[in-house]
Amino acid sequence: MTNINSPNNHSDLGRALFDVSASSAGGAPFLIAFGATFFVCALLSFFFPTRTAALIVMFQGSLALPLAFWLERRLSQKRMAPDNPLRPLSVQMAMSQIVALPAVIIGYSLDPATVPAVLAAVGGGHFLPYAWLQRTRIYFALGIAVSVGAFVLQGALRASAFPYILLYVGAVYWITAPFIYRQAARLVRENAA
Repeated sequence: MTNINSPNNHSDLGRALFDVSASSAGGAPFLIAFGATFFVCALLSFFFPTRTAALIVMFQGSLALPLAFWLERRLSQKRMAPDNPLRPLSVQMAMSQIVALPAVIIGYSLDPATVPAVLAAVGGGHFLPYAWLQRTRIYFALGIAVSVGAFVLQGALRASAFPYILLYVGAVYWITAPFIYRQAARLVRENAA
């Protein structure tokens, strides 16, 4: 039986998975960019009313996404082949959080202070399939840490949790990014050998 987690796997699926990891730097650029915008939003939340800060948080992705793509171009070892059969799946997984936007809007309309926790839960669920796509359990741990950590902070700090959840999520992203990047770089090195 072929092991798809082996970077030396020469099956079509193995090559396609390698191509995804190498072309995205394992997804580390997205963790760096979104971690940065969560930190900025956390700082802004100390100066703006919660309702305004929640709106900023809801739309921070419009700054984070272009920054992530720029970083990806800088940090990636190669570009994904246009005929990679995982390209559509990779794009769908990347954009899957958009379908959770109604949950964030509902959270905002019920209590704007819950927006960071709702975004963390959406992000946590979003990361789980990346454990398979990027071939690392780090994404599984990241998804659990982000979602459960935000839930615990929201429960413990209640209305004052808003900036601390953002700081927590940003910190978890930034702590995880180097590990993700090293994993992708290792796969590239091993595949080149």
